[in-house]
Amino acid sequence: MPRISACIISYNEEARIEDCLRSLVPVADEIVVVDSLSTDRTREIAARYTDRIFEQPFLGHVEQKNLAVSKASHDWILSLDCDERLDERLAAAILAVKDRLGEADAYRMARRTFYVWRWLNHCWYPDYKVRLFNRNTARWGGTNPHDRVEVDGTRIVTLPGDILHYSFDSISDHLKTLDSFTEIGAREIIKKGRRVTVLSPFTHGAWTFFKTLVIKRGFLDGFAGWVVAVLSGVHAFVKYAKVIAIRRRENGG
Repeated sequence: MPRISACIISYNEEARIEDCLRSLVPVADEIVVVDSLSTDRTREIAARYTDRIFEQPFLGHVEQKNLAVSKASHDWILSLDCDERLDERLAAAILAVKDRLGEADAYRMARRTFYVWRWLNHCWYPDYKVRLFNRNTARWGGTNPHDRVEVDGTRIVTLPGDILHYSFDSISDHLKTLDSFTEIGAREIIKKGRRVTVLSPFTHGAWTFFKTLVIKRGFLDGFAGWVVAVLSGVHAFVKYAKVIAIRRRENGG
């Protein structure tokens, strides 16, 4: 039977990491944690579940996750963030295919997000993610901070069940993440030399708001859906606005 290495990256996640690791125990043959020099009890808690803990200053989401994969003992990788966990149905589905993992190139699963006070059933769902893959034919890619698994093959199987994503404890948490992620995203756009005009913040912001609220039917998630749609649009607006501001500042106005 193929063996699975669960790979996690962490930084000051003492409040969340234990539930994540506990959900992996039934399906993983080893757990690898790459920690970005946490100053809380994250490593102490992780040590209850694994001795495969490595320290590495944060390199970027994509780079840090690929480093964790490189530390794994097995080729099949199951990757979660510390604020995620497998629900019972998904864990059972992984166990059901474990002895024949090679029949697919990778496996994807839905992610259900708990936002401040309720589960989101529309605007951020099903939000399919490839999280179980063979490292010989797949790897972490994408643009920081929005990483994704890039698979060489086309045989990607969808597993039943959900990744449970406990995203933000408050709207303030969402705003803090928005500020840091837009900064990273803006720098990535600049690094890639992408063209951005003064209209870009408005067009991207408006489209993201409309897509989240209407196309993904976020309005069915009630007031939380409206909050998510507005802040998603603000995220896009601020990211492109920061690109313009950074370029103008670096060019002397």
